[in-house]
Amino acid sequence: MQYDPIKRILGEAFNKTPFLRRLFYNLLDLLLLRTWHVHKELRTWASGKKSQNVNILDAGSGYGQYTYYLSGMSPSWRIFAVDVKEEQIADSNRFFAQIGRSHVRFAVADLVTFQQPETYDLALSVDVMEHILEDVEVFKNIYTSLKEGGMLLISTPSDQGGSDVHDNEESSFIEEHVRDGYNINEIENKLKIAGFSQVQARYSYGKPGQVSWRLSMKYPILMLGKSKAFFLLLPFYYLITFPFCLVLNWLDANSKHRTGTGLIVKAWK
Repeated sequence: MQYDPIKRILGEAFNKTPFLRRLFYNLLDLLLLRTWHVHKELRTWASGKKSQNVNILDAGSGYGQYTYYLSGMSPSWRIFAVDVKEEQIADSNRFFAQIGRSHVRFAVADLVTFQQPETYDLALSVDVMEHILEDVEVFKNIYTSLKEGGMLLISTPSDQGGSDVHDNEESSFIEEHVRDGYNINEIENKLKIAGFSQVQARYSYGKPGQVSWRLSMKYPILMLGKSKAFFLLLPFYYLITFPFCLVLNWLDANSKHRTGTGLIVKAWK
């Protein structure tokens, strides 16, 4: 199962015009459950700050959808987004220049070595830490880069079935992960080792979210992996499943979960 090439194909298809890229972001916002959880936390953090001059680090920006969301919340915020993939950085800089968001900048950087001491009020790391072996080093670098009182927000798979791994005999559904998921106590302890004074972690992707993820992401990607012809059927598939996924995503984002396949973690300097 090659997950990354399928993501690349989708990214290239939606990167042809600014309109298509905006459409891509909007679709990701609706379909990806992690986005519901992350946006909810960002809205809480942003309360009372929209007129302030704050600096934000998107640590592992990917396609730039979270930078896009944040940059639309306030023109007063300065957002620096970094990733190791040069092509995605170039595409993102071009797109944000085209739509006139000059308070955003993208650059190639490795989070294992990246530091900008006492610079940021908020750091965001969504679906990143499961790809990096040297996680404590990254946490230390982000801690150093935050201002006093700054917050780090993380979304990552948990060890309760994250990456769709449920026992020791299974391998990850998403092959580029270096770990299948974090134990909730493990990530809290690692953040405290890195220097963070206060850490809060909660589960996401409870029962509703797990069903939604299979319907909206896993099954379509598995089918696309078998045949690209499924691209033609994809709109009809989502026409049937999309309303159910929206309801399930809302339920998951607005419920407390005793366990789940994802983690939402906040840590303060």
